Amino acid sequence: MSFITAVWEGIKATSIIEWLAVVSSIIYVILAAKRLIICWLFAFIGSALFVYLCYIGDLYIESILQLFYVAMAVLGWLSWKKSASENSNIKKWGMKNHFLNILISGLVAIILGFIFDNYTKHPYPYVDAFTTCYSLAATFMVTRKILGNWIYWIVVDLVSIYLYAQRDYNLTAVQYGLFTILAVFGFFAWRNEYKKQIA
Repeated sequence: MSFITAVWEGIKATSIIEWLAVVSSIIYVILAAKRLIICWLFAFIGSALFVYLCYIGDLYIESILQLFYVAMAVLGWLSWKKSASENSNIKKWGMKNHFLNILISGLVAIILGFIFDNYTKHPYPYVDAFTTCYSLAATFMVTRKILGNWIYWIVVDLVSIYLYAQRDYNLTAVQYGLFTILAVFGFFAWRNEYKKQIA
């Protein structure tokens, strides 16, 4: 069976919960790229559904991540609502902030990966820890309207394709492929807006 056939068969067998989670998450990314506050409602719905899916798929760290996403959706809504009243613009981090972000997220990912590798039967502890830690960092950056968040998402989304495909969440793996494309779009859309701000 070819890879495409296997993916297609997996998509046809996808549960309604995964479909709803995927569609909500895609809508979130599209609306976030357009900087529309309603994006956080779809982030909340998609993340809540993925908490369950990741848990039953033995992706425990990813399940915890999705729980954080639920909380971040609320934080994002409140932050963007406040920034709308203050006319908050897109911000850009310097290299020092990115270095610290990469270093701290990487160290936490190694520690989490080690713990889950040694004390659970998690099949991909380090990969799961990587996507979890850097996703949390990128989500925080979205709530603060930091331009570079989209670069982090491109890397995380590419790794997530592999992670979800290995757990037979084929539709979710396809979703992350689409997320990669949307993250590229989001980066250029936000960068253009940023350039207008500083012109």
